[in-house]
This record gives sequence, structure tokens and C-alpha cells, in this order.
Amino acid sequence: MIPIQPVSQDDQMVIEVKDLAVHFAVFQGRVPAVNGVSFTIERGKTLGVVGESGCGKSVTGLSIMHLLPTPPAELVGGEIIFHRLSTGEVIDITKLSPQSAEMRSIRGNDIAMIFQEPMTSMTPAYTIGEQIMEAVILHQKVNKREARQRAVEMLDRVGMPQPGRNVDSYPHQLSGGMLQRAMIAAALSCQPSLLIADEPTTALDVTTAAQILDLMGQLQDEMGMAIMHVSHNLGVVAEVANEVAVMYLGRIVERSSVDDLFYNPKHPYTRGLMHSIPQIGQRQRLEPIRGVVPEPDAIPKGCAFAPRCPLFSPATCPPIVPPSVTVGPGHEVLCYRYDS
Repeated sequence: MIPIQPVSQDDQMVIEVKDLAVHFAVFQGRVPAVNGVSFTIERGKTLGVVGESGCGKSVTGLSIMHLLPTPPAELVGGEIIFHRLSTGEVIDITKLSPQSAEMRSIRGNDIAMIFQEPMTSMTPAYTIGEQIMEAVILHQKVNKREARQRAVEMLDRVGMPQPGRNVDSYPHQLSGGMLQRAMIAAALSCQPSLLIADEPTTALDVTTAAQILDLMGQLQDEMGMAIMHVSHNLGVVAEVANEVAVMYLGRIVERSSVDDLFYNPKHPYTRGLMHSIPQIGQRQRLEPIRGVVPEPDAIPKGCAFAPRCPLFSPATCPPIVPPSVTVGPGHEVLCYRYDS
């Protein structure tokens, strides 16, 4: 089996994102995809990031990986402070070139990512074993034979059936669940300090999704890694996360512990998401959030959620972005009507 390095408790912080801002150049001009996002994740903890499509969740993850498509994307502000536990270094990723040797030594080694679409994220011309081996050879400085052995061991670790045989399979030869396991094996092959899981159970059946989530939890306990778990599924987030950040149109509108968010949501958008979840035994109709997410080039001034908010009032909601208000221990909300 692949040896797991013992977890030191000296430094708990893994990643600090401070006022991150990412703009995209489009035909209409420049639009903000991420606008002032801040959060931290400590070793062994999971931050769940939720929100509708287009709110900036995936862009935030790609920013940490320094994999933004440039152009049209541009990181225009903020800091991404990575605590490299293997060396004790503290690195601002935004100061590095995406193609620099230092960034390449971090990406895939200290920080890894599970992408939304495994079938399109893995190269179809290479076997899954070759794609896992590439990262191991690059970062772990082992020969090809040792790298193949590690690839087989990692596939076995993530529950891949017949790992010695499937290591030579091409992506199109695997089922969705098997391909997802292969992606997790590739992401965890170098024992990263931070795993960014972008919808890791998308398009999987319920049984396979539960197995994948259990597997990620087990490996997190063994490796002590931090996880940023991006998901639309609030039920999954409630199960795996320690802290939750709710995003809307590029901003975190509410952030708190998972229990506080589910039992005491403050932002009207968060409450709307909660009311949209079907409950066992529930007989009344679900309450969808009215309206649709505005286009990025038509974001309202002030509170971006105002046109859809049931509590909006011109008298209490001025056309200024709401300040961050602390409403409890570790519980912050961007809203003028959070106590209504």
C-alpha cells in the first residue's frame, strides 16, 4: 500500500482566499465572475460551496489551481495564500505565473482537483494508468515501474475493480463510477494538502455517489487533507462539510458552520435554497426561488439578489452592496434584512 505520511498538528491552515476577484472579457465588456470572495480551509476540514449555476463556484476553484482560461478570464485582485505543509512555505499563488516551475510543482502535487466532467477531463488518447503515472513521475521522482505500481495501488485504494487490469483501460472503456474513481485516484496519487472537488458525484447513481463520498471521507481522515467541496446538492453538503459558503453572482452571501447554516439560515437566498429541498413526508408544494439569475453583464446595483428577494424594500435596501455582518460565532451574512 502507498504509505501515508503522519499528520503534524503544528500548522492547521492550508488555504486562505482573500478578496478574490476574477473578470471575464466578453462581447458586452468585462463582467465579474468572482467579486471579493474570502474564505479559509484548515487541515482535515471540508468547506462546502453551494449556489446556482453561474455563481462563481468553479471559477473560484480554477483560480486556486491557477487554471483560469486566459483570455478571456483575468484575475484582477485578491490573494490566494497557500500553506505548503511539506516545506513550511507560505505562498501567494496569485504572484506566480501559471506555467512557472513553482506553480507546476504545486498543481497536482500539493493542490489537486476533481473536475465536473471526468469523461472530458481525462485525455482519451492515454490510459488512466498513464495519466496517474504522469503526476507521480513528475512530482515524486520515481521511475516508470514504481509509478505504475503506485497507480495500481491507488486505484485499488479507491475501490476500482480489477485495478491491475483497469490501469491499462482508456477512459471510454470505463463506466461513470469507475471513471470517477480513476479521477480521484489521479487527484490523490501525490497526497495533496488541498483537494478541490467540483461536483464529484455529478451524473452518478445514488449508490455510487454514496460510495465516492465515503471514500473521500476515509482518505481525508487518513491524509489529513483539506477539501473544498463544490456542489448543488445541499444534502451532500450537510453530510460532508464542516463549514458552508453560499455563493450568489460571484459573492459569498452567507458563511457559517454547517449546523448553523441549516438550522439558522439568515440570508433570503439561503432560505430559498432550503425551501427548495423536498422533505420526506412533505405534502405541500415546494417553494422555488422566483425569477432567474441575472446575466453577468446585468448585475443589479447594491444587493444582486434584490430583484428576486421576497424581503426587498427600497426603504431598507439601498443600492449599495450590503456589508458583511457577523450574526454569530463564525456566521457572516451580506444582507440588510437578515433579521426579518
